[in-house]
Amino acid sequence: MEQQQAYWLTNVRLERGYIREGAEVTGTQTGLAHLRIENGVIAAIVDAKEQWTEELPRVDGKGLLLLPSFEEAHIHLDKTYYDGPWRAVRRSSSIFDRIEEEKVLLPKLLPDAKRQAESILALIQGYGSTHVRAHCNIEPVSGLKRLEATKLALESYTGKISSEIVAFPQHGLLRSNSVELMGQAMSEGATHVGGLDPYTVDENIEKSLHTMIELAVKHQAGIDMHLHDGGEAGKQTLLELVRLTEEAGLQGQVTVSHAFWFAGAEKQEAEKMASRMASLGMSVASTVPIGRTMMPLPMLQRVGVNVKLATDSLTDHWSPFGSGDMLEKAGRFAELYGYSDELSLSQSLAAITGGVTPLNAAGENLWPKVNHAASFVLVQASCAAEAVARRSERMAVWYQGQLVSGSLA
Repeated sequence: MEQQQAYWLTNVRLERGYIREGAEVTGTQTGLAHLRIENGVIAAIVDAKEQWTEELPRVDGKGLLLLPSFEEAHIHLDKTYYDGPWRAVRRSSSIFDRIEEEKVLLPKLLPDAKRQAESILALIQGYGSTHVRAHCNIEPVSGLKRLEATKLALESYTGKISSEIVAFPQHGLLRSNSVELMGQAMSEGATHVGGLDPYTVDENIEKSLHTMIELAVKHQAGIDMHLHDGGEAGKQTLLELVRLTEEAGLQGQVTVSHAFWFAGAEKQEAEKMASRMASLGMSVASTVPIGRTMMPLPMLQRVGVNVKLATDSLTDHWSPFGSGDMLEKAGRFAELYGYSDELSLSQSLAAITGGVTPLNAAGENLWPKVNHAASFVLVQASCAAEAVARRSERMAVWYQGQLVSGSLA
């Protein structure tokens, strides 16, 4: 990054600690501060009550709450109806029907793929996200064309958002003979190896997972696999993935997206699986589904699995319900699991920030600190708990010291 001129961001509201009545947290103590921003990091933090004479440009934060910027952990940028004519989802009886529909639809969507991906990036950034993990179709119908469109869209946001790209074999890694294509995608910019339901779609759990692992090891990449399978198929898939993760030395580099097996698993069995995953630093990316599928996300967090909230489909042929708003997603998470008290609401923020919260559960200040990246959101709220509960308005978004969305005018 090129050298930035230093400046002060003044009068921003920071969380200082929790207010307690006995053992219960009943509120959040905040105070105003000035931040000196230099070369993409927070170079100094000064209490607003103190006097300082350093002559640098100043941007008035107007008393707005400063929160760490958000992460979009799983979204499909490359195939979308967003910023195009409205279309609802067509009825489908199976994932295979949807794949057949997609084979016809994808070539029609391709000409607008870059433009629509850029529109999604603008949307999610306006909501406060400064990091995105994009799942990108890699299959014979599209070849590497959707990867190219995704890369071009992300390149147009260089210096505004950080990104990862999952090479996603939507039509089946083995079923669609996409192994060679996947290897090419990994050589041409994808950062993670994807996968899809090794039992239902690829019909061979071991071979599908072994192929994913081999690609990841060869390209020194992580893994992010879609897993919708429940029951014994989902269980055996997770058991084998856990075993291979440890065997290949991929600790901390494997994410299971959706992981719906946990929703129907017996409690003790689910906790045992989750503990094993946590010991290997595995993550679960979840859209916080509502309805028939109720994920035990609090249990996963409690045993140490890194739970990351995500949009998945913004609006496309799979689902029309995505908003791209990670703070709304955190609010849904809190609402669904009964996190209505100050402490639980405040700590819910961790699921959309890569684990970063202004305060830890004990009320100790963790963020921001000097030398932290100057990537944050200014929010119209009194504290993180209010921001999560009320999905408070995002006024301005910074990425590495630069204002990238919104305004303080």
